[in-house]
Amino acid sequence: MAKLRLTLACTATDRTRPVLDGRVTVPGVEFTFLPGEPEDIFRRTLRDKAFDVAELSMGSHIVTTARGDSAYIGVPAFLSRAFRHSAIHVRTDRGITRPEDLAGRTIALPEYQQTAALWVRGILRESHGVDTRAIRWRIGSERIAVTLPEGFDVAPLGAVPEEALRAGTVDALFTPRPPAPHPQIAPLFPDSEAAERAWFAQTGFFPIMHALTLRRELAEEHPWLPVELFRAFTRARNIAVAELPLNNVLRVSMPWIADAFRAQTKAMGGDPWPYGFGRNRAEIAAMIRFARHDGLALRDVEPEELFHPSTLTETA
Repeated sequence: MAKLRLTLACTATDRTRPVLDGRVTVPGVEFTFLPGEPEDIFRRTLRDKAFDVAELSMGSHIVTTARGDSAYIGVPAFLSRAFRHSAIHVRTDRGITRPEDLAGRTIALPEYQQTAALWVRGILRESHGVDTRAIRWRIGSERIAVTLPEGFDVAPLGAVPEEALRAGTVDALFTPRPPAPHPQIAPLFPDSEAAERAWFAQTGFFPIMHALTLRRELAEEHPWLPVELFRAFTRARNIAVAELPLNNVLRVSMPWIADAFRAQTKAMGGDPWPYGFGRNRAEIAAMIRFARHDGLALRDVEPEELFHPSTLTETA
């Protein structure tokens, strides 16, 4: 029987390379691999439906699922996660020294519906009491059209967000890519790791950024495929995690990676990168709550809607 030939677009990381280099295969599938940077993959996935299997922004996936025009269904393999306290950068000449000082400010974002921004707004509201609807949000561009209800001050910036921060036309910038050094720009949290560790201890969330997704018509035509994708990417993640503490020959180019792995395990538990729907349902529900408050999800979405039904009971 001929194998199913599919395109796969994702960022090359330790968690995906075992699939990209052939160490892990999906039964019955032959991939054409199209690794790239997230911004390009997301844009082509959402605008052009360019790939059969794609890494996709969870923020965008929530938005398109809520409005009913998502061409992709999720698989609960979370290819990217990142704490985001370090994503907040502020002007040092505006008296902003703590999260509460961001209330009522003008803040630049690459995109309003970007997952990193979704998390930061949620953190500001729920951990620091900041009214994010009273903030003036200025946006670089959006990869998909976003229509918000009344009461949100969201408008195009008309400039590159980082340049606007350097010029002082905004008070702060939320971005996962740190701005270039500037004498009047600094991270809001000088010790972002300490802030993120404290927040993790409070919430138990390691923020999901991206999930694996599959074209809906392919899932309908090949109902065995979503589970096989989940299992393959879980095996790939397991290989990556198992390599971290090895120190006979370092698999990662960091001299104290084994010590860092032990510290991470102590802080976060035995599995630092959890896959599977059940283990992540509460976190996904929080993301949906954030999206509803931000005006991005115009209806209530059950977390189960985001993922193929066959994957919901799979464990990693």
